[in-house]
Amino acid sequence: MAVTLADVAARARVSAATVSRVLSGNYPVAESTRARVLRAVDELEYVVNGPASALAAATSDLVGVLVNDIADPFFGIIAGAVQSEMGSAMGAESGRHGEKLAVICNTGGSPERELNYLTLLQRQRAAAVVLTGGAVEHPDHMAAVAAKASRLASSGTRVVLCGRPPIEDAVTLTFDNRGGARRLTEHLLTLGHRRIGYVAGPAERTTTRDRLEGHRAAMSAAGLDEGKQRLTVHGLYDRSSGYDATLELLRRDQALTAIVAANDTIALGVCAALRDQGLRIPDDVSVAGFDDLPFSADAVPALTTVRLPLHEAGARAGRLALGREPQPPGGVAMVRSELMARASTAPPRAAG
Repeated sequence: MAVTLADVAARARVSAATVSRVLSGNYPVAESTRARVLRAVDELEYVVNGPASALAAATSDLVGVLVNDIADPFFGIIAGAVQSEMGSAMGAESGRHGEKLAVICNTGGSPERELNYLTLLQRQRAAAVVLTGGAVEHPDHMAAVAAKASRLASSGTRVVLCGRPPIEDAVTLTFDNRGGARRLTEHLLTLGHRRIGYVAGPAERTTTRDRLEGHRAAMSAAGLDEGKQRLTVHGLYDRSSGYDATLELLRRDQALTAIVAANDTIALGVCAALRDQGLRIPDDVSVAGFDDLPFSADAVPALTTVRLPLHEAGARAGRLALGREPQPPGGVAMVRSELMARASTAPPRAAG
């Protein structure tokens, strides 16, 4: 039997009118009351009636695309590619496989906002949900996302992960972050670098962990375990973090010959800090990034990086979300990475 508004009201110990006010968001409600109502909605898996067109079918024409930061080119490229697929299945393919409305949900990296968006998309009977980028590595949050994905799938919503670790009830496109990072550091080691700093992203993100593990695996294989913690600095995935982290790395070891950044945007900050310190790239310090964002090849010097085919991955995620492409075996496919060796890396200068 379908859960009703009255059921939610009884669970939350409020009136049906209060539940309606909380769900509509148009009236002021005490925060404690709002939290109690939303908890009851979640526990009972209550789904708000959407537009009349949505009631005639299992889902609406809505596709939610969750990103950490739409201003970040990494997420913008993926989201744009997903969105381009939403309107590409016209003509003979209509109805469920026809044009969809892609809604970009900007979480700002907030785990709470991510969960809220998933709840809202379930209430709207979304046809599909695409979650992009790394996940937060907190057991409670990971369990909550998995539970919401299961509820979405059971109600007829396709769930696609693009750049995240696999979970049940979702099709997953994983990125070769670990392997790509290892090949990048191996490239620097082959050039003769041994004093290599690393600027990592937020410690709680799966992308950060995978890329840092790949870097450290290459260092360990070269017998360079000692000092690995001392030459790693965590920050955000932005330019200012790269700038500040570089100053810290130089403070820790003025003899560094190379710095690896966890993404290309961080690498821009690394390059700026090195120039401000009077150091030349790559003559004094080599710099490498990750992702091969559009500006990477045009940086001066051109940035050595690892290419992830972000547009292709986003387009494939869009097709999977629409059911226009068969699911990969086991529901999981690896998106391969490619080393792009450019002018920002070179052999270290001989001492003296």
